[in-house]
Amino acid sequence: MKTLLGATAALALLTGATSAHAARDYVWAAGSSTVFPFSTRTAENFAKKTGKKAPKVESLGTGGGIKMFCGGMGEKFPDIANASRPMKKSEFAACKAAGVNNIVELKIGFDGIVVAMDKQAPDYNFKVEHLYLGLAQNALRGGQFVANPYKSWKDIGAGLPANRILVYGPPPTSGTRDAFVELAIENGAKAFPTAKKLHDADEKAFKAKADPLRTDGPWVDAGENDNAIVGTIEKTPGALGVFGYSFLEENANRIKAASVNGVKPSAQTIASGQYPLARSLYVYVKKDQVGVTPGLKEFIAELVSDSASGRGGYLQGRGLIPLPPAQHEAQKAAAGKLTPMAAPRS
Repeated sequence: MKTLLGATAALALLTGATSAHAARDYVWAAGSSTVFPFSTRTAENFAKKTGKKAPKVESLGTGGGIKMFCGGMGEKFPDIANASRPMKKSEFAACKAAGVNNIVELKIGFDGIVVAMDKQAPDYNFKVEHLYLGLAQNALRGGQFVANPYKSWKDIGAGLPANRILVYGPPPTSGTRDAFVELAIENGAKAFPTAKKLHDADEKAFKAKADPLRTDGPWVDAGENDNAIVGTIEKTPGALGVFGYSFLEENANRIKAASVNGVKPSAQTIASGQYPLARSLYVYVKKDQVGVTPGLKEFIAELVSDSASGRGGYLQGRGLIPLPPAQHEAQKAAAGKLTPMAAPRS
């Protein structure tokens, strides 16, 4: 009887150990709403080509996806984090603390952040300093940071429409928001000598003053669903929306984009860096899950393949702006070698 009980207990322990380390039979990616349509399309093609289960792709925002990715190893956590900005030093440290090591960073292409409006709305020709003055919680007036007093765009810049300031954009968990704050709000603030001097002397103090977006109504957190923002600006007279370029392309018959610093967003101006609100898109991969999660290495290879993210690839049709050929080849090689990244500097 003791032998039987001992064998049963041993079997239970063995079964428990096996289930604790059992792999999912599909790849799991989570993160950026901007990368979401590209990752989803790749997942569909991967499933058709290989006959394997389509990877699960979740749109949680870059910050939300990386936080989940960095939660730990195993089937309860994503294999991939999709990101519309680079991983932060603090996020990398959180990963390491949770036992998530050997992270591979891959750049898959470019995107631009657009400020868009309904087709029937007047044209907007913004400078980055206009975006800062209209949307930052603390605006510079007379060389001092004050609670933002501006209600109308015409109060900020000559030639801007008389519409009220009302912009629907992504929430704090979004990489699009992070990039917009960096490229539009911070760069707009640095156009003023007072803010530039503060930035050069104490970057942390500068960010504390310049970065927070308005909470008194002109900026509205509209969630991670960029298509919902498109619908909202169509229905709300005078409203603007902030989201990735691919959503502008998908809805070009319904909405149009503002120019920023005299440049309209296009595949050419974003790839060249001429458009001021251009940014790179990334995926982060747990190298230690390769060989554990079925299809992970093959899915990554598909994502960086010529047919997907290369020039003329099917993701370009979705709005992804491809890397220059040499950079694309380098990312393909990196996906093959799976060399872990170094800790970010900031």
